Amino acid sequence: MKVQGQCHCGAIAFEADVEPGSMTVCHCTDCQTHSGSAFRANISAPAASFRLLKGEPRTYVKTAASGNQRVLAFCAHCGSPLYACATQEPTAYSLRIGTLRQRHELGPPQRQIWAQRRLAWVALPPDVEAFEGQP
Repeated sequence: MKVQGQCHCGAIAFEADVEPGSMTVCHCTDCQTHSGSAFRANISAPAASFRLLKGEPRTYVKTAASGNQRVLAFCAHCGSPLYACATQEPTAYSLRIGTLRQRHELGPPQRQIWAQRRLAWVALPPDVEAFEGQP
């Protein structure tokens, strides 16, 4: 499915192909902090399908406790988080669901990761598979 995304102010726009029903919710403390919320909802898009249509995002390289690094892209004007990817030769982009025009068509999340860090008041449907880390 082709999706279109953009930041809040419209300075950056992109498109990509995603598989509906493949959304992941991450409860890790990095995602909580970077999103400013209780979790982050993402969907993967193959790098070959990802295209920037407008603007150039600002990036920040995050180093996880494991030592793995990820590029986090965001709008320098409005601060909207857009996607994450590998630091070199990304094979996929982890798109932030809230930036996608088609977010209501993507279905519920299929899995949640770092579930042990989920805030007690966050409840997802019981059939959403939970992992205690990154599978």
